Amino acid sequence: MLDLRSIRQDPEAARRGIKDRGGRYLPALEELIAKDAEYRKKLAVVEELRGRRNAQSKKIGAAMAAKDAALAESLKAEVGALKKDLDAGETGLKPLAEAVRGAAMGIPNLPHESVPLGKGAEDNKVVRGGEAPPSPAFKALDHHAVGEKLGILDFAAAVKLSGSRFALLRGAGARLERALISFMLERHAAKGYEEIWPPYLVKREIAEGTGQLPKFEPDLYKTTTGEEEGNKDMFLIPTAEVPLTNLVREQILNAAVLPLKFMAFTPCFRLEAGSYGKDVRGLIRVHQFDKVELVWITRPEESLAALESLTADAEAVLEALGIPHRVVALCTGDMGFSSRKTYDLEVWMPGEGKWREISSCSDCGDFQARRMEARLRRGPGTDPEFVHTLNGSGVAVGRLFAALLENCQQADGSVVIPPALVPHFGAEVIRPKT
Repeated sequence: MLDLRSIRQDPEAARRGIKDRGGRYLPALEELIAKDAEYRKKLAVVEELRGRRNAQSKKIGAAMAAKDAALAESLKAEVGALKKDLDAGETGLKPLAEAVRGAAMGIPNLPHESVPLGKGAEDNKVVRGGEAPPSPAFKALDHHAVGEKLGILDFAAAVKLSGSRFALLRGAGARLERALISFMLERHAAKGYEEIWPPYLVKREIAEGTGQLPKFEPDLYKTTTGEEEGNKDMFLIPTAEVPLTNLVREQILNAAVLPLKFMAFTPCFRLEAGSYGKDVRGLIRVHQFDKVELVWITRPEESLAALESLTADAEAVLEALGIPHRVVALCTGDMGFSSRKTYDLEVWMPGEGKWREISSCSDCGDFQARRMEARLRRGPGTDPEFVHTLNGSGVAVGRLFAALLENCQQADGSVVIPPALVPHFGAEVIRPKT
């Protein structure tokens, strides 16, 4: 959520930021500015009434001390009338405050000044890597074909069980998925991340805290608790970013403990409501997928440097496995809703002949912290201030699985396991079934 005080002080800066994102949220921003102005106007009336009531209340005591009963009664009547007006004003403020918050919840973060300007993916900037490796001497297959020939991917069984856009891994495929998860968690733990095993269902306010709600509700799987729990909406997590970031919700942290670094392996669930017809083959865009997520909680002045470190931690996974990749700075028109600056990691897929995103690493500034009321205090007597939050895939397991199959396939149909992964997988190669 954006800082309303900053918008009041410099609305043009907010308008520029929203225009840089493509401009589609400009009407929502104007609605927020109008609703906030209405709220502030009525708040001023309420505060003026409260001040008059308090001033007249003090006079009652003075009148009674002077034994001026008539004046005291007159003042009591005036205070009673002011209280009635004040109660009505305060009652009217509540829906206005809720309307302002609701409007603010629908507006994305403003891009940082270092983000390249652009309208879409075509304007993103490659900052590291970017050279596709030479094509193999044989015709490379996509991961879908490689996996089915090896007998480790069974999409027909997944369709039978759950419908389209689900995957089922068999034998060495299931073991490879588990090996990748273990490999990533151990690497990130060695870099100081605390491993968390969070719930996969979260409450509405938790999904609101990181920006998944209200905007992305059509993409989330929703269920409802029973009567004993009050019939509250619950949501399957689309990413472990949601529970991990909310670990600091409604807290005032001692600045000395920052940064906090969390990681979690979880399955992730997305309806992909707006992506029909896109990437329907294989593991690229499915309703359930595994991911190792990284989250940082930092002081405000440290978050941009933290983004570089977080991105490097995710990139190190690809380097260790020898997967060709590049780092891309997203432009203003291609960033996610909560982000103020994002790097995407993309892997080369020789079977498709294209680059594929495998991780997005984002600095959200204080955008999520305002929603969660997550703050820090620098020392005794200092005012609390909002923390900054960052998140990134470290990395998406299914897409790494797919990239490994395509980049490590051999002419005979086998897949060579990268040396760094062999201790976790237990073999050096996956061979086609005879």
